[in-house]
Amino acid sequence: MAGVGKLLKQAAKMQKQMEAMQEELAEKVIEVSSGGGAVTVKINGQGIVQDVDFDPEFLKEEVSFVRETLLEAIQEAQEKAKSESDEAMSSISGGMNFPGLM
Repeated sequence: MAGVGKLLKQAAKMQKQMEAMQEELAEKVIEVSSGGGAVTVKINGQGIVQDVDFDPEFLKEEVSFVRETLLEAIQEAQEKAKSESDEAMSSISGGMNFPGLM
């Protein structure tokens, strides 16, 4: 049963690496602008919005346009954060998908 013990040690090591990567992602800030810089969204590597900033002139626009541009910026930031997170986790897991761990 030495093979099982080795496998368990590798799994534990991978778990620690993933936890460390999650901590790194929580601290990483991704910045995305939309509407020609009218809206800037800062999001961490885990996909949590940290800050939203607007060009004051942009806020004079029609509400529906402001809403659409803000939503676009948030979605783009979330996609970028997910992509970076997936890439980081894939580098640890060797591309294998472990449900519940990522």
